[in-house]
Amino acid sequence: MTDSPMTSEPEEKEAREGFRIQIDREHFTVHKEEMTGAEIRQVPTPPIGPDRDLFEVGPAHSDIKIEDNAVVEMRSGLRFFTAPAQINPGSSSR
Repeated sequence: MTDSPMTSEPEEKEAREGFRIQIDREHFTVHKEEMTGAEIRQVPTPPIGPDRDLFEVGPAHSDIKIEDNAVVEMRSGLRFFTAPAQINPGSSSR
């Protein structure tokens, strides 16, 4: 009979000490193992408003837009950035 722990000791330590993440190049520590997009938006002060979209930077994949109800598994080193939700290129005066 083998006892196999659900999480390793380093993962448990990281969860206790918090996960170090970046949002728009600012560093934050969060303590939840999973957070929704809406919760991540509340991390900075002031919170990220609805006029901006939230994206997760991916080294091995394209950036992923994080919707408010999406669940993100936290880990140290995650990077997020925001961008205008709606880009208005301006009007043409032709």
